Amino acid sequence: MGFSPENIARAIDEHGPNADTVVIIDAISKYTVNCEASSSKSKTIDHFLAMGFEEEKVIKAIHEHGEDNIEEIANALISSAADASPVIKEEEDIEWSESDDEKYANFLSSDDEKVSDSSSENGNQLRSLMNMGFSELEASLAIQRCGTGEDVSIADLADFICAAQIAREFDEFHADPEEQKPNVKKRRIEPRREPRSSAADDEPLRLPNPMIGFGVPNEPGLIAQRSLPAMARMPPFFYYENVALAPKGVWDTISSHLYDVPPEFVDSKYICAAARKRGYVHNLPISGRYQVQPPPKYTISEAFPLTKKWWPEWDKRTKLNCILTVNASAQLTNRIRLALEPYSGEPPESKKKYVIEQCKKWNLVWVGKNKAAPLEPDEMETLLGFPRNHTRGGGMSRTERLKSLGNSFQVDTVAYHLSVLKPLFPYGINVLSLFTGIGGGEVALHRLQIPMKTVVSVEISAGNRNILKDFWEQTNQKGTLIEFADVQDLSNEKIVELMKQFGGFDLVIGGSPCNNLAGGNRVSRSGLEGDQSCLFYEYCRILDVVRETTKTMRRS
Repeated sequence: MGFSPENIARAIDEHGPNADTVVIIDAISKYTVNCEASSSKSKTIDHFLAMGFEEEKVIKAIHEHGEDNIEEIANALISSAADASPVIKEEEDIEWSESDDEKYANFLSSDDEKVSDSSSENGNQLRSLMNMGFSELEASLAIQRCGTGEDVSIADLADFICAAQIAREFDEFHADPEEQKPNVKKRRIEPRREPRSSAADDEPLRLPNPMIGFGVPNEPGLIAQRSLPAMARMPPFFYYENVALAPKGVWDTISSHLYDVPPEFVDSKYICAAARKRGYVHNLPISGRYQVQPPPKYTISEAFPLTKKWWPEWDKRTKLNCILTVNASAQLTNRIRLALEPYSGEPPESKKKYVIEQCKKWNLVWVGKNKAAPLEPDEMETLLGFPRNHTRGGGMSRTERLKSLGNSFQVDTVAYHLSVLKPLFPYGINVLSLFTGIGGGEVALHRLQIPMKTVVSVEISAGNRNILKDFWEQTNQKGTLIEFADVQDLSNEKIVELMKQFGGFDLVIGGSPCNNLAGGNRVSRSGLEGDQSCLFYEYCRILDVVRETTKTMRRS
């Protein structure tokens, strides 16, 4: 690629591994210009030659735009390559339905997605990319990952390949920033426990429709009773969360390792203004639930009233998709503006469908005439039930805030489930919080006004640990907060010691990483055997220790 390892590392460190590809490339290019001004022209030529562009076109673009305008040179070269390619047939419009929401919100695609590609269109794009110097394998993978059609340009595909090449050099395409540090221990998989029943031989769990679990506040069909397996009725209470749309068999395994408790699947769009399909395995009572106050805003217009003025009538969305860990690029929102500007009235059907597709995929809202914009972190905090500015400041970059919010609980949903604990623990609760993130469980308990006597939190991200610590201090919590970094370092002996110190734990709450479960991960969607999602077995290990120690403490 022609990029130095130092500049690649600097760009990824500054913007995060999930940042938009254009942002990464632009950042690296700017570093190169700033650091090597003395021989910038020759370096610029070498830079673009290494990317596969023809020398004659590179020199011409530098002459037209100036050697310092790296971004304009890159756009000119990519546009030139795209213009030289055969005319691409416009893709047929995509019909959207309510069930499509999270498929396209899970980054770019899910395993259930169906794409109507044309072989000739793929061939045209493949040839264009190969003419730019990319290998056939790289071009084919880019088309497979990004799709085709009027919304996916040659420039988008080239950006994707360039970013993938950068990421491969550092093995960071799907890595967590905390794991990019040297000498980090390899994640281990705990030995599998045998399922406690013959449920593994049955058909896989099916997702309900509508996805409202045992009932939600704004919908009919409330269920007030269920029968728990005998093994799940002993203390403490436990509450485990992860993505509902996991690979086949994952939820059967989760259920079998958590005492055969069937998962409760809930889409948070039935509780708030944003979708979030999640499964929850817990042994909490389900009778007597109530909604946390103040209740969440139920529609987009209620959550963001300033968007009403600019919201086009032909955009019929009332709910947003699942909050993502990444945001749409400025280039995309500019393409939407350019697509709509020629029309004083309602745009043609094909333009409307293209715009709606992008708005749904990236959770865009209308902030001006023809101006669609991604959600800001403080708006995401509102949708997810966190206090305003919960993740702001304290060393957290915008990219880090987006990632932390995208991986968090939907607080209003979790609070609805945990509300049954308030009458059971009027004087306070001891909590063991695993994979705490930005403290969704703690915020839910606080909003329910359930006193937290002790919270032992385990969270790998130092930034997230600081967020919880700040929340603890700013809300004047009277209890004790103890933070650990890694669940693998929380030994059985340490758990017993903590339980004896604080009198045991009343609730074990958490959701292990979904990296290898989420539909958007095409590279390593390996289920619970994946390098990150295998940490589910650490949750099981720790919960078993807490349960056994609780039995011992009660007998003594």
